[in-house]
Amino acid sequence: MATAVAGDFVVDAKRDRLVIFASALGTVFEWYDFFVYGTLAVLIAKLFFPAANETAGFLLALATFGAGFGVRPLGAIFFGYLGDRLGRKYTFLVTITLMGVATAAVGMLPTYAQIGIAAPILLVICRLAQGLALGGEYGGAAVYVAEHAPRDKRGFYTSFIQASVIGGFLLSLAVVLVSGAFVDPVQWEAWGWRVPFLFSLVLLAISLWVRLKLKESPVFQAMKEAGEVARNPLRESFDSWPKVKMVLVALFGIAAGLTVIWYTAQFQALYFLQNTLRIDDTTARIVIGIAAAISVFWFLLFGWLSDKVGRRKPIVIGYALTILLMFPLFHWMANIANPGLSAAMERSPVVVTGSDCRYDPFATGGQTTACGRILDILSKKGVAYAKVEAPRAAPAVTIGGTEVQASDPAALDAALKAAGYPLDKIVPPAGRLWQLVLAITVIGFLSGMTFGPVAALLVELFPARTRYTSMSIPYHIGTGYFGGFLPFISQYIVARTGDPFAGLWYTIGVVAMALAVTFFWLPETAGRELD
Repeated sequence: MATAVAGDFVVDAKRDRLVIFASALGTVFEWYDFFVYGTLAVLIAKLFFPAANETAGFLLALATFGAGFGVRPLGAIFFGYLGDRLGRKYTFLVTITLMGVATAAVGMLPTYAQIGIAAPILLVICRLAQGLALGGEYGGAAVYVAEHAPRDKRGFYTSFIQASVIGGFLLSLAVVLVSGAFVDPVQWEAWGWRVPFLFSLVLLAISLWVRLKLKESPVFQAMKEAGEVARNPLRESFDSWPKVKMVLVALFGIAAGLTVIWYTAQFQALYFLQNTLRIDDTTARIVIGIAAAISVFWFLLFGWLSDKVGRRKPIVIGYALTILLMFPLFHWMANIANPGLSAAMERSPVVVTGSDCRYDPFATGGQTTACGRILDILSKKGVAYAKVEAPRAAPAVTIGGTEVQASDPAALDAALKAAGYPLDKIVPPAGRLWQLVLAITVIGFLSGMTFGPVAALLVELFPARTRYTSMSIPYHIGTGYFGGFLPFISQYIVARTGDPFAGLWYTIGVVAMALAVTFFWLPETAGRELD
């Protein structure tokens, strides 16, 4: 027997398997819809943001990716209200429908070359619709599963929701790779890229079919029968300081920290391989995909473990290890992925000296200074550089202490190649690729420690009357703003500084904040009754 809000309910293994499967499957599909954009960000930048500056186009595409996260809190408020007022089941049927339709619409959009500025505007609108839908999906799935779970298995049951986030990412990678394999590069850029977006209609149909088999959660049903449903879940979530405090702890201590680790393991690592280490794009996606598939196990393991040792302990330890290991792991990746590039950066560092070395990654009409134009060339090639401010009539570039002709791009290319900088895309041998997989799997391990127990933790932090709203708002503000804009912020830092590792400081800073909040203010929740 397992105790529910209004009495006892019998554990039904068949029902519980359907609950977990339907909730996790829908979450996989919904995150697929969201991640397929991030997977194709480089191509989308070319088709919808064809700026004269490639770096600017890429950053604008990532900003649009972040915009979808930016509206997730609004989705959390709206759908959280519906979930606490009308029920868990029907609310997340609506969210997945909205997500599927918005994603398919991206696959039908005309590009910038066809309709001009209207193309990126329509793309942003579709991303905003996706963000609204996702704002209601996670909370609904997590609450629904947790309210069916036995108290001593709540962490394990809900860990499948956490793992399904990776499932969505993997599915997006797989569909992109398979779709690209059947067309040549010209066809892929012309129309092939649309297939992964249109495929979401198939996923939507499957998900709706499975979720329609579900019944309302026993906790909400009991609350409804007792007349205890909240009249205004949003107001009740913030009507006292203890409630506000728990929302803030969930936001800054849980959602912000876990999400930057997750996105570092996936998108930041992917762009690091593709842009900085010059790994072939398809090879980089396969490496990330294999590591992510292995990492599914960590999410389930730490969800299960949190039922034994508590939710708080794995999260605190995971944060501390992330701060210690993130820089060494990325340096390890650099050394094994492209040792020629890594050796060239150490042996022959590039230094740009000038009196006005301003560099604007968003400049569309070209950089305004000679020094800025040199930095632009180096940035597009993924070459790390250091800047030295000094009064000079013309900027100078030294490679390994030797001054080279910087005003001529061809001469600069030749000097970089002579110094050992490999500027072409490479495919490392199998042995080094598996080491890359291992390095990223370690980051996935850290993500599993901090993400695996969280669905159960957030459900247990808040009362049933406002649970959907109270957990969704901090989760989606944290993941939406701290995590959703991580690819943009980290790549912007890299572009401005010339240091390919500098973007990691954003991850470290957010995790340090989350560690402090979690260590001092997060209570242990494992084993709590879901009142």
